[in-house]
Amino acid sequence: MTGRPVMSALGAAAPAGSGGAVVSLHRAAVAVGGRRVWSEVSLRFSAGEFVAVLGPNGVGKSTLLKAVLGLLPIVEGGVEVLGARPGERNSAVGYLPQRRAFDPGVRVRGTDIVRLGWDGHRWGVPLPWPTARSRAARERVREVIALVGAERYADRPIGQCSGGEQQRLLIAQALVRRPELLLLDEPLDSLDVTSQASISALIQSVCRSEGVAVLMVAHDVNPILSYLDQVVYLAHGGAVMGTPEQVITAETLTMLYGTPIDVLTDRAGRLVVVGQHDVPPDHRRASV
Repeated sequence: MTGRPVMSALGAAAPAGSGGAVVSLHRAAVAVGGRRVWSEVSLRFSAGEFVAVLGPNGVGKSTLLKAVLGLLPIVEGGVEVLGARPGERNSAVGYLPQRRAFDPGVRVRGTDIVRLGWDGHRWGVPLPWPTARSRAARERVREVIALVGAERYADRPIGQCSGGEQQRLLIAQALVRRPELLLLDEPLDSLDVTSQASISALIQSVCRSEGVAVLMVAHDVNPILSYLDQVVYLAHGGAVMGTPEQVITAETLTMLYGTPIDVLTDRAGRLVVVGQHDVPPDHRRASV
C-alpha cells in the first residue's frame, strides 16, 4: 500500500512525547511479513478519551493495537505509550482481543473470569486462608463487576450468560487492575443492536468515571458514533484522525482514498459511505 501523509486532528502532526498524551504516534510505519501495512501515521490522545479505529477490512486496525502493545515493531517514526516505549508499561494497559462467544457448556463463573484479570498470570494453588492480597483481589473484583453493571449474573457460569453479559464481564476483567489505557478489538462484534448500544455507553462511562483512555477497533461506527471523542480512520496505507464530524466526511475520505467518496445519512441517521469501484466492495458503511 502507498503511504499517505497523516494529520493529527486534521491539522499538523503531533510529535511523540507531547505532554499529557496516553498514546502518541509520529509518522509511524509498521510492516508484517515484509509488507508495509500503514505508513506516516500520526495520532495522539489523552486520558479519559474514547477513540475508535475504523476502516475497511485488512487495513491494519488490529495491527495498530498490537503496535501500541509492543507486539509488532514500528519500522519508522516514533511511538510513546504512557510515556514509554510500546510494551514497557503493559502492566498499566487493559487489553480485550477479538473473541468468540463462550460455549454454553463452559461452567467457569463470570466472577472467576474477572478474577483472572487480577492474578491469572500466577501459578499454583491459592492459600487456604485469607491474606491481604486475596482480600484486596475479592474487593476489587466486586468493585469492577459493579462498575460494569454485572452483579446480577456474575455468579452464573459464563457459558449461560448472553453475548452482551459476557462482554461486560470481559471488560471488567480488562479493568480489574486499574489500567490507564484500555485496548478493545471489536468488542461489539456479533452483539445485537441493543447490546451494542449498551456496551458503547458502558465504555464511555468508564472513560469518564475512571479517567481511562480507550482505543477501540470497531466494524460499525453507527452504534458508537454519539459516544466517541475522536476517530482514527485507516485506509490505503495511511490514516486521518479527528472528531467524527471532521473525519467521516466526503472531503476527508476522498483525500484519504484518493478517489471520490460520498458520505450519506439514511432515515435512521446511520452513516453510509459510497465510493468508486477501487474502494473495497464490502466497504459500504463508515462503519466497516
